Amino acid sequence: MSKKCPYEKKCGGCQYIDLPYEEQLKKKQKDTNKLLKSFGKVKPIIGMKDPWHYRNKVHGVVARDRHGNCFTGIYENRSHRVIRVDSCLIENQKADEIMNTVTSLMKSFKMRPYNEDTGYGFLRHILVRTGYHTGQIMVVLVTASPVFPSKNNFVKALRKEHPEITTIIANVNNRNTSMVLGDKQQILYGKGYIEDVLCGKTFRISPKSFYQVNPIQTEVLYNKAIEFAGLTGKERVIDAYSGIGTIGMVASDNAGEVISVELNGDAVRDAVFNAKQNKVKNIRFYKDDAGDFMVKMASHKEKADVVFMDPPRSGSDKKFLDSLLRLRPKKVVYISCNPETLARDLKHLTGNGYRIKEIQPVDMFPSTGQARRDASLKLRRSCLFTIKKREIVRKQSVFLFFTNTHEYLYSCP
Repeated sequence: MSKKCPYEKKCGGCQYIDLPYEEQLKKKQKDTNKLLKSFGKVKPIIGMKDPWHYRNKVHGVVARDRHGNCFTGIYENRSHRVIRVDSCLIENQKADEIMNTVTSLMKSFKMRPYNEDTGYGFLRHILVRTGYHTGQIMVVLVTASPVFPSKNNFVKALRKEHPEITTIIANVNNRNTSMVLGDKQQILYGKGYIEDVLCGKTFRISPKSFYQVNPIQTEVLYNKAIEFAGLTGKERVIDAYSGIGTIGMVASDNAGEVISVELNGDAVRDAVFNAKQNKVKNIRFYKDDAGDFMVKMASHKEKADVVFMDPPRSGSDKKFLDSLLRLRPKKVVYISCNPETLARDLKHLTGNGYRIKEIQPVDMFPSTGQARRDASLKLRRSCLFTIKKREIVRKQSVFLFFTNTHEYLYSCP
């Protein structure tokens, strides 16, 4: 079934909102086939049973209408005008309610929304994160000034309306930037983080932590990734672009050793805590660029059996892919959130000896044009050898696992 969105024409975020869900899946399947069929057969996409209100991370820009009423919304498609959005069909409903409460309190606290054109005002953004399994809720108030007038009374008023809130944080962003969060923050209530459960593991989520926005499909995605990796309990695994350590810790139950590499220091700190909390003892964390880290490993003649990689939408750069080829892991499981960059990276890998065996799309973002593709490439190591300057380079096949909304996974043995 499809639902009518009142913001559809101006928002532009949900390109398929007017299509019945089965039709959305057919279109994404067709798009995926067109993009990746040259690499291998694409399996039927895995969709959701209930494709509504799945986003556990909700963000709103704070603005004011001509009558002086504050509201949250999003920027109109291809403009800098803020569209009022009181509720969204793909966002967590409680998060929407909390954002509406925050803006309703602003007038009584003489709190003005920040105006990017004039540089005046106080509240810029509201970010709400929710735990799907735990029910915990984080509210982040992004301000233009470190001075928060009547902050204690404001927190008290907000919690009176929503006692279910777990923590409230004031984040300061006084720069002229499109980035939502700034570098400084102050905990106004609670511990400054929430926790959620994913694939049987408990994870700490801070304001800046990367955590998948669709928890239901993420479990589908990660379980497929582990399946395609074919771990036996003996392998040495690298979790590149590891964030707060989700994939690596899920894989740790079936691996001998996991090496988790992430450049964001806040995420690494959360990952270390997550490992201790889950009593995972066969994982190590490194704050480093994943490509540089693998080059160092290769230069020291260290080996890895499996590499999980979950890069940003821009995909991997040539430096990372070349470091992967230099390290020569037995398997690679690639999780990507952008089909175009996935195809680009696959072209580079297949041009250097990898072959894709299976491609499995998973719909991570219903109603949008995005789709994570898990490409499961069971790399049957095609023992192709190239002799070059007395150096034997083993060319391996690649395992591709694909998800629909722009997540792709490959695994190469």
